[in-house]
Amino acid sequence: MREAGQIVADTLRLMRSSVRPGISTNELDKLAEENIRRHGATPSYKGYRGFPASICASVNTVIVHGIPDDTPLKEGDIISVDVGAKFRGFHGDATLTLAVGEISDEATRLMQVCRTALYAGIDRTRAGNRLTDISATIQKEVESAGFSVVRDLYGHGIGSNLHEEPLLPHYGDPGQGPRLRPGMVLTIEPMIAVGDPAWETLSDNWTVVTLDGSLSAQFEHTVAITDNGPEILTDLGEEES
Repeated sequence: MREAGQIVADTLRLMRSSVRPGISTNELDKLAEENIRRHGATPSYKGYRGFPASICASVNTVIVHGIPDDTPLKEGDIISVDVGAKFRGFHGDATLTLAVGEISDEATRLMQVCRTALYAGIDRTRAGNRLTDISATIQKEVESAGFSVVRDLYGHGIGSNLHEEPLLPHYGDPGQGPRLRPGMVLTIEPMIAVGDPAWETLSDNWTVVTLDGSLSAQFEHTVAITDNGPEILTDLGEEES
């Protein structure tokens, strides 16, 4: 899984260097797929339950599962790029929210808070803790900053299948759910919004958007629980936003 995770990390570094005003999400998707396959891996998302692309490209008010298209990104947008790769039978999965040129102070802060909440949750991903210790920590970080945590969209176990038990909410009371133990691997992927956390799915049956039209951000890592604490399998090895 470390190898799959590092292929995802390498692809996200490519996405970060490629995002700019004028590029389309279809172009990003092509770059990502080529990079994944160059490593001898396959895109986890392409064809998964009928999803048509290799990345999820979620712009501005899109929370998750945005389908790439030919619309060019423009100055001031933010885009969440979600990448999955399968290598030697195992998956890696991670997301960055990226600025397109100069963005607003509000968008910058939204991204910073989301990333901080992710790492606060990762710090709670330790053997002996309960699953929702992660959830409660993320919720506290986000809401104390004045933003909202999107409900009913989850992190999850991951391994030979892209989605495995347990489901991980990013909100809730601590001390609930299974006890964490070495060898478990989870995706931790807070989705947060400037406004109300309510959402809807568009007619394509994939794209999830904020109901009030407010900006949304997501950061995600695949994290293994070890005897020595959490190990980020999709670590980019440098600042991520």
